[in-house]
Amino acid sequence: MHGTQIIIGSDIRQSSPTLTHAFIAGVTAIGTHIQHTGTTSFGQTLFTGGELKANLIAFVTASHLPPEWNGIKFYYGDGVGFPEENLKSIRDLVFQDTFELVQWNKIGQVISVDARIGYKNFFTSHFKFKKKLKVVLDCGGASMTLSAPEIFTALGLHVFPVYCDPDPTFSKRPPDPKPKNLTTLVETLKKHNSDFGVAFDGDGDRAVIVDNTGQILSADQTGIILGKYGLKKDNGVIIVNVECSKSVKEQLEPLGFTIKQIPVGHTFLTLEAKKEHAPLGIESSGHLILPEYFLFDDALVIPLKIVEILEQEKRSLHDLVLEIPTYPTKKEEIECADEIKFDVIKKLKQKLSKEYKQVNTMDGVRIDFEDGWVLIRASNTSPIIRLTTEADNVSILQELTSKFMMETQEIIRDIDTKT
Repeated sequence: MHGTQIIIGSDIRQSSPTLTHAFIAGVTAIGTHIQHTGTTSFGQTLFTGGELKANLIAFVTASHLPPEWNGIKFYYGDGVGFPEENLKSIRDLVFQDTFELVQWNKIGQVISVDARIGYKNFFTSHFKFKKKLKVVLDCGGASMTLSAPEIFTALGLHVFPVYCDPDPTFSKRPPDPKPKNLTTLVETLKKHNSDFGVAFDGDGDRAVIVDNTGQILSADQTGIILGKYGLKKDNGVIIVNVECSKSVKEQLEPLGFTIKQIPVGHTFLTLEAKKEHAPLGIESSGHLILPEYFLFDDALVIPLKIVEILEQEKRSLHDLVLEIPTYPTKKEEIECADEIKFDVIKKLKQKLSKEYKQVNTMDGVRIDFEDGWVLIRASNTSPIIRLTTEADNVSILQELTSKFMMETQEIIRDIDTKT
């Protein structure tokens, strides 16, 4: 790591300073200097790392997980996350414990850097609003409390704050902005007749948008609105993962965009967006990127683009949402032992590729039909195989779900009896 320029920041959770200082101690003990942004949002540290031309950016966070969890995310200086093989290499280095410690007089320096001012200036220079739209801002007591309220206010928006005071234990709202956790946001939005609301996750790399009626938008819906109304060019490749709704393709391809599917995972999103010079990336879990601003998934960009779009279109957000067709979807989990789950997927790929024409095997197996699609994937972290279905109507949805649940369970039983 000698000669590597490293920057580290951390989210707001209680254990983050301890983990951060442990990382700093290890890096400096082998003679490497490190720059420290302190407690920030994800975007503040990634932006600052880019500005300082860091080779490696580390961010201490457990994102949307409960407060007892923590970890470290690693990024290159341009904001692209480390691929899996690089993370495995880091893990191997840690367990090998072959680091060469330097003498006391060669220990690396720790340099404190301000991640707040430059980041704020970026947004106030890139966004200019004429109207004072009413926005409900739900930071969940997490890292976005450190940047979003200040920047929204500086841009002249009328902010109604929800959980915008730092809360390292997430006692008011879990750091995962699932619909069931957004009741206070929706109530506040309706009370103040707001134009829209936004909720952030624990580190600030996901934003969930709520329209002026209180309807919570999916990542697909938000991505479609960004693609239809928020891009400076009406062509190019838009990156979507294999779990995204078919409505994305239906809505954006007629505008001149090419839709490219990728495996699930926001690292794939940034890597492909960089490779394809894509104007937009959509990840079904809520990660959205607009490389016009950043290659990384800073959630603060998303609601500000929504403000820009609402000013431009002179319509309510709900009116824009109504133009997007919605299809019934279903998610099922099938228990499957860790030892065989990937063998099950391999067998499904072999079998279904022979039986159906439109089969995508880049991440699990996805089968597309004229009236719907099915995706079957093994969980990387649990003894589970997940089955996601989308169809034109509920009847077809149930038919597809039932059929491929049975297909999967049959192969699980077959492999199970042979092991």
